[in-house]
Parts: sequence; C-alpha cells; structure tokens
Amino acid sequence: MATAAAGAVAAGLLSGPAANARPFPEPPLTTMSVKSPPGGADVQVLVFYGSAAAGEESPVVNAGIEAIERIGLSGAADQRFEVEATDDASVFTDGTRLGRYNAVVFLTGGGDVLDPEQEAGLEAYMEAGGGFVGVHDAARAEPYSDWFTGLIGARPAASSPTAVQRAVVEVGDRLHPATKDVPVEWKRPDQWPNWVRNPSGSVHTVARVRESSYQPGASANGWDHPISWCRDYDGGRSFYTGMGGTVSSYDETDFRAHLRGALLWTTRLVQADCKATITGNYKAERLTQPNQPGRNDQIGEPHGLVTAPDGRVLYIGRGGADSSQPVVTDWNNPDIGKGKGQIHVYDPQTKKVTPAGELTVFGNKGGGDELVKVEEGLLGIELDPRFEQNGWVYLHYTPHSQINRDTRMAERRVSRFTLDHATNKLDLGSERVLLKWPVQIHSCCHAGGGMAWDSEGNLYIATGDNNSSGFSGGYSGNNPQPNYKGVSFADARRTAGNTNNLNGKILRIHPEPDGTYTLPEGNLFTGRETDEGGGKTRGEIYVMGVRNPARIFVDRTTDILYAGWVGPDASEPSPTWGPAKYDTFAVITGAGNRGWPYCMGNKQPYRDRNLPDPSQPLGWYDCDHPKNESPNNDGLVNLPPVTGNNIWYAPQGGAPDYPRDANGVPSYKKEEATYRLPWLKGGGQAAMNGPVYRYDAAGASAAKWPAYWDGKWFVGDFYDADQPRNAVLMNPATQGNGGLPVHSESLKRIVPVGNDGIKNLMDWKFGPDGALYVLDYGRGFFTSDAKSALWRVTYTGGAATPAADQLARGVR
Repeated sequence: MATAAAGAVAAGLLSGPAANARPFPEPPLTTMSVKSPPGGADVQVLVFYGSAAAGEESPVVNAGIEAIERIGLSGAADQRFEVEATDDASVFTDGTRLGRYNAVVFLTGGGDVLDPEQEAGLEAYMEAGGGFVGVHDAARAEPYSDWFTGLIGARPAASSPTAVQRAVVEVGDRLHPATKDVPVEWKRPDQWPNWVRNPSGSVHTVARVRESSYQPGASANGWDHPISWCRDYDGGRSFYTGMGGTVSSYDETDFRAHLRGALLWTTRLVQADCKATITGNYKAERLTQPNQPGRNDQIGEPHGLVTAPDGRVLYIGRGGADSSQPVVTDWNNPDIGKGKGQIHVYDPQTKKVTPAGELTVFGNKGGGDELVKVEEGLLGIELDPRFEQNGWVYLHYTPHSQINRDTRMAERRVSRFTLDHATNKLDLGSERVLLKWPVQIHSCCHAGGGMAWDSEGNLYIATGDNNSSGFSGGYSGNNPQPNYKGVSFADARRTAGNTNNLNGKILRIHPEPDGTYTLPEGNLFTGRETDEGGGKTRGEIYVMGVRNPARIFVDRTTDILYAGWVGPDASEPSPTWGPAKYDTFAVITGAGNRGWPYCMGNKQPYRDRNLPDPSQPLGWYDCDHPKNESPNNDGLVNLPPVTGNNIWYAPQGGAPDYPRDANGVPSYKKEEATYRLPWLKGGGQAAMNGPVYRYDAAGASAAKWPAYWDGKWFVGDFYDADQPRNAVLMNPATQGNGGLPVHSESLKRIVPVGNDGIKNLMDWKFGPDGALYVLDYGRGFFTSDAKSALWRVTYTGGAATPAADQLARGVR
C-alpha cells in the first residue's frame, strides 16, 4: 500500500527549478493575484484540521486557519503563498492533488486522524521532498505511528498542564526564519506541553520554554524544555511548535511571525539550518596518541592551547613529570619542584606532533596538602598577532632558576620567544622578558595563566590570587595570620584585593616590538594613584578581584573579555561567613573589580575576619564600597565598587540567591535559596572559560561549526559529571553589569564526556577551520597519562536546506 501511494504522489509532483533524482512538490504554473517571480511556480499550502473527536470545530483551529491565510497574503511578494484548508483526510491518497502543495500544516487535535493508506500517502509526500508544519495538538495525532512520532519529534506527556499560563520562551536560534524576528526572551501566554521523551539532540531546537517562569506540573522536563524545533526528515522538512494552543496566540504579531518563518522554510521559499544542534552531526576525534613510556613526546601535563592561522595547534604542559619520574619536595634539595614546561605543535597537514621545546620551571612539586602541592609552572601561551611573519610566541611561566628556597618566593614572568616555522622548534635563546612579578611558593595555590589578545594589539594576562585554599574554612580566603617569613599565604586581600599587587588580576599591556610594553588607556588604574594611607596601584591592572582565572578569551569582533575562575572550597553557604564555593564566569566590558575576596556571585558579601582573632566574625563587607583593611595590604584602602558576575554555581545549583535583609545581606540559609540558572550544577568544580564562536561565511572548511553558534559563549567545567559544558547566549544590554544568560545549549553530547571522551576539560578554542580544539587533562593530577590528549570536534551535517537548486522561487 505504501509503495502504491508513493507512486501516486510522485506522479503528481513536478521537479523544482533543476532536475533532481527525487522530485519535490512543485505545482504547474497557475494564475495568481500576485505575479510569480521568475524561476519558479506558485506556492500552495494545505492546512489539514481533521479530528478524531466528534463535535464542532475548535475555535483554535479556526483562528489558526485564518492566521495562516493572512500570513500567506502578507510579506514580500515573492514569499506569499495560497492556502487551502480541509478536514478531508482523503487528500493524502490523492497523489495528484497532494503533490500541488509545497507544505502541509497539521492543525488537528489528537487521535487517529489518518487511516494506514492515508498515512502512507503523507509518508510518500515527505519522501518526495514535502514540507510539514505541526502545531500544538498535532503532536497527539497518529499516536500509534512511530513514523509520525519521528515526523513530529516528540509526544506530549499525558499529565501535561492544560491551564493557560504566561511563560518565558528562550529563543536560542537567532537565524532561523521562524525565530529571528521574535524576542530573545519571549513572554507570552499559552498551554505548555511536557514531553514523554525530550527530543533535544535528535531535532534542532529553535526555542525552549523556561520552566521557572510557570507551573510545569509533575511531568516537567527541566531546564531543557524544547517548545519549537525542526529537522530534515525522511526526504522533506518538518517543523513543530508546541505553542498555538489558544485562540489569542494567532492574534499575536510575534507568534504569526514564528509561523510565517516555519512556513517559509517548509515550503522551500527560504533556506534554514535545522541540523546545527543534532548531536549526530558532530564528530569528536582524538588527535594525539599516548606518550611513549618515559617520554612526553605527544603531550605534557595539559594546561593550555592556541591555534595558529595556518591551522597548527600549539599546546603546553604545565610541568608535571611522567608518573615514573621522581618528585622532589624537600626544600633542602636544590631541585625542589623542578619540572619541564613543554610546548608541542600539532600539524593538521601531517597529523604529526613535534616537541617544540621545554622550559625548566618550578612546577613539579606534586600533590598533597596546602603546604606541599603547587600549581606553578608553564601556565599560558599566546601567539603574536603577526605570528605568520615573526614567529613570536608568548609564554606565561615560573622559571625554576628564579626561586628563592630561603624565602620560598619565585618570579612569575611573561616572555616572548621565536618559533622556527620550518622546524616547529622554539628558540629558547630568543627570550625577551616583558613582565615579571613575585609570587609566594611556600603554599599552594592559584596561578591562573590564560592570555588573550584584543583587536588593538593589547595582551591580557590572567593571574591567580597566589593564596592558599585552607585556613578560612573554605570561605573568603581572608585569614591575615599565616605567613612565611613575613609573606602571607592565606589572605587574598594581599593579592586579589590589593591594588598594588599583580596577583588575582587580569592584566592588560601593549607589547612593543623591542620586547617592552606600554600601558593602554582605560585600565583600572594609572599606577599613580595614592590615598590618605599612601597606598599605590599598578597600571597593568585591568580587572581585580578574581581568584583563579585559568582561561580567558577576548572576542576580537567586539573586544569584550570573557573570563572564568574557580571558587573557594566551602560546600554549603554559611549564615556566619557567607556564600559557598562559587565558580564564576563573567562578561567583562570594561575595567573593574569583580569582588574576590570580599564578594562573589551577584554581589553576595563575605564576613570580615580581621585581627586579633580570625576565627571570630566581624562585619559584612560592603560590595559597593569595599575597603582593604588587611595588615597585608600595601595598596589603596578604598577599592572600586564590585561588579556583579553573570554566572556562578555552587554544589547546590546554578546562581544561588537568597532573601536579603535591610542592609542587603543575604540570609545564606540553604533552604531559602533560589537557583536562577537551573541548567547549572556543581560539586567538585573548576570553571574553564571557553571561546565565543565566530562563523566565517567565506571560509571553505567543511569542518566548521554552523552559523547557529555565532556569537554564543562557551562555558565549561574541568569535570564532566553534572557540571556545565554549555553554549550560552547573553543579552548585550545587560551582560556588562552582571546580567544572566538568556539561553543555554548543552554541549555534552557534542563535546563528549565520560572516561573515553573528554572527561577533564582543560582548554578549548576554535581554530581557523571553524573546528573546536579541546585539551583533555587526563585522569591523574600533576602529571600526564594515557588519557591526556588533544581532540578536535568537527561538524559533519552539511549545509542549510533546501539546496539552492531546490528552492521554490530561486536562490535566497
């Protein structure tokens, strides 16, 4: 029966503007009230509203038919179409008639509305290149058909709420014709179905409903609740929206624009990409092999990567040795902490790895407690903006030659080296030291390390707070007492909160050709400020108050800085001391203070613990008027006001917030928390900031990620359990002042997690080919192992559909 129906439908179809192996629905030229443009025929849409239920026609159906008729008569002349509505299912067995329609819209209610022969006719229509739009209750039709389930994409849960509720729709696809003209945060009333099985990953979701904005009921889907999606299905194009369950929906300008865009794509009047978030359209490939025994020939202890304009990938190893090598922890030994910071080059043309060179660093002191482990070493890498011409490579590292074993101090530096393009070897004798500053190495932790360039040739350098994680109960890190030979190692007010210290900062300098640097305008300080206490500042500081920013990124299209940093260790909030550990991501549009160790999250303060007894709390810090009153401060007392951050997450969830008292102090009671970003969860957590993707329309690479991802910011965590690995969409109007993301897309099935995937995310950046390059740290700490690797994630889904020669009215 299906074969016979397919033949009948095919017989009634004409090919599009160009001949194709599979015909596409295209009617003969007919007379229309609107003149048809050259290159194609008139376009017609069938609205089917047959119902399995007895009774009068639904007012919703009548409103939908009228709206689609109005849509067909509106807009540009070459995007109009005629509409025919019917409740007679026999149309699906009339191949000649069905073949006249470019798209079929189901406004039907639930139940068996097609007999087997009629469903076979619809199937044959899709196989011949037809278009389908399902609206709201269409997802309840043909409940026993697996093929129709695939056509729709998902089935509503029986316990879906039926009440009309006002909710927020997050519109993540800003390019699809169905969503490009509606608000990013679209507030509207409707009925909101829940899904038996979430279709994300098997369909391309263009919009989600935010469950926190209404009452989704017991069958709620969670933060990832698709409401409109599309896919190329069985030879044709399918679009479904769960919206449109009320008469008033069809009076909404935005909802009609949504339907119009869906119809433009399904009728082949415009192209659209309905493949970008389908997980099967991505391929993750490990590029490096495990190291040979006793050698780091492929990779060191992964700590950062950068891609060159010609596609080469340069990546660094921090300094941890092969697990077979001894680790020296005795301060009486001159080789204390000596390690090799390694640079490797992966060449995509040869698919080979070249060890480019290694620096002798302080960074192989291993694990253990706060007074044993170390996070120093080779920490960051960047390439000069004119790298193709000059071969200059910038490295951020801690040389072993400069440690003082008596005072347990070291020198951190940023140096420029030259790489030989022909051999992929680094000339270690070419070093020019741009910038250096002291760090304590008596106690762990927080070295930071990331670097990035803006379009003006300014180099951003991320530094950690050089402060111990202990001695403050896992809260503020503001204990003034512990010190080694006069240098505090547990008071981040000495570093991150100090205007005269380069640690716990994001620095911004302008490197000069002679190996020096100048200071660009617009940094947080000029270096000449003083106050009544005679404090000082450093002009290199662009951002202060960050804890451990391992990864930063500058979007050179906008010159906006994106950063992430790891929070302290407290597992729960404390009404006495303040918030739990908040790992943080921030969109930084200008110089400022991000709060640590005074405030975190959306300006949630910690409690002071100044002398004489650090175990006893004093007052709460004032985020709007912070003061550095630490005895370890040699900078300004009065600090810049704190800017709230965009993303923060704790073990309990994403963006915890609490009721505040009259002074603006949160309650910090766990039972009173609300979680403003439900797609986030922590635990063992370590924020790893990622890039902002920029789509290169002119690029010829077949591996590049689609335009859907353009402008989206990638945020992730070192760990892969419940922690984030997402692409988020920000609101440009609010992002600079701590505005929350307006949409999030999970990447966990695209950038694969698990022990055989990319389990421990250390760095990720897009290359010039538009593919995503990712470093997996491995499964141990302070070493490399067989799982340490460089990966590449490419897109394999192909171009937008329909193809140019299959458009109903020429190329657009």
